[in-house]
Amino acid sequence: MKLMFISDIHGSLHWLEQALAKAEEEQPHTLVVLGDFLYHGPRNPLPDGYDPQGVAAKLNAYGKSLVAVRGNCDAEVDQMLLQFPMMGDYVLILHEGRKIYATHGHGFSIDNLPPLAPGDVFIQGHTHLPVADVKEGITVLNPGSISLPKENNPNSYAILENGEFIIKDFAGKIVKQIRL
Repeated sequence: MKLMFISDIHGSLHWLEQALAKAEEEQPHTLVVLGDFLYHGPRNPLPDGYDPQGVAAKLNAYGKSLVAVRGNCDAEVDQMLLQFPMMGDYVLILHEGRKIYATHGHGFSIDNLPPLAPGDVFIQGHTHLPVADVKEGITVLNPGSISLPKENNPNSYAILENGEFIIKDFAGKIVKQIRL
């Protein structure tokens, strides 16, 4: 089963459309959205193509193939526009015999892991930085941000398939990868 991860849309219809085009190309079984859907937040600049209502409409069309968690910039009013559940702080995904703990990253994070066993996977967004590493026997991952990457990283998304996590930019270049 192929999973695609995106995070930190922050209301950018432009970058969401880029990510959804990659989803059409990649054909994941499930698209996992790691929070920060509609609002850019007070510390961030307006992203390219800022259109929260357009983002909501596009995501609603994918609602049945989405798994989503709430980010620190998401609120109940956002849930009113989105037709799929996204207010949970985390979701557990069983994938190829592994437990994946997926969250935004403003509570539990790579630096503050929840109780997980060696061999489990922890994935977050929030920092806008791509990560593919192992910490205390737990694979820790972050697909980066599709709309507002930080520290000169490219806009990025990630694919998990056949025991390999690959972070890619929108030109198809591999940014980081790790075998689970």
